[in-house]
Amino acid sequence: MDIDALALPGNTMALKEKLKELGTVKSFEEGDVIVPEHSHIRSIPIVLSGTIKVFRTDEDGREILLYYIESGESCIMSFLGGLHHETSKIKAIANEPSQILFIPVDKITLLIKEFPEWLDYIFRLYHKRFEELLEVINAIAFTRIDERVLQLLQKKTMVTNSKTISTTHEQLATELGTAREVVSRLLKQMEEKGMVKLSRNKIVLL
Repeated sequence: MDIDALALPGNTMALKEKLKELGTVKSFEEGDVIVPEHSHIRSIPIVLSGTIKVFRTDEDGREILLYYIESGESCIMSFLGGLHHETSKIKAIANEPSQILFIPVDKITLLIKEFPEWLDYIFRLYHKRFEELLEVINAIAFTRIDERVLQLLQKKTMVTNSKTISTTHEQLATELGTAREVVSRLLKQMEEKGMVKLSRNKIVLL
């Protein structure tokens, strides 16, 4: 996707031209850290291609996956943090080779004033992220861990548009905020039930 293909609301030609003028495009490989936790936010990322995983880390260093940022979307947490001159509360990592458009934080107020459709774009993203965070809370509070493993695998197939998921048991455990041994045991049970096929660093959702 290039910037002209961004799904922005309303008459957005002028806005897209402004984003091109203000922004800088950078490429990232899978696993690259795009937004470090506790870093000063100097620019807002918009995903042109690929996907980003957003994590939250607790005081003991344990991580949990909050949501994915897909092509055409931005990181609302970075937007809010940059707008209020706060450090990042999350860590964003490239889930696959990705191209990101970075808009300087000091240009955000200008965009809001000049382009009402930009604010509409941000509000729609905020609503989507809020619903996804509610799903994470509900899953942790009310959903069995085996159901959460299946839901995460289903989400990954939706994001990548492939039934074959390149990941390790350790990575899945990190994203779920649980132990690798728990994930390995549950995946083995799912394989015995014909739900998945396991191989080295790959899982096929059947």
